[in-house]
Amino acid sequence: MNLSPGQLDLLFQALGDPTRRAILERLARGPASVSELAAPFDMALPSLMGHVRRLEESGLVTSTKDGRIRTVQLVTGAFTPVRSWLDEQRAIWEGRLDRLDDYVTRLMKDREDGS
Repeated sequence: MNLSPGQLDLLFQALGDPTRRAILERLARGPASVSELAAPFDMALPSLMGHVRRLEESGLVTSTKDGRIRTVQLVTGAFTPVRSWLDEQRAIWEGRLDRLDDYVTRLMKDREDGS
């Protein structure tokens, strides 16, 4: 994974907010205008735009403006670095748990052999 720790931090910070996760869930169905994204939330449009900017800074979404309408969409493959990092962590912890299981099994066998 060729991603700096700072870039990964931006991704996790963006994903750490429930409003931004809800925006991403909506965008998974397709692009949406900022007005459409704002509809389910009880917040001022500038506040929602702050969330959109955070998502853009992290590289998860892009937006385009056509006249007065700003449309936001997911960036293809933007979640890959997060998924890769989580897969690496899973592999590390599965290895640790396998070694622990082997150790406990060996201790139990030694205990049975010693009795």
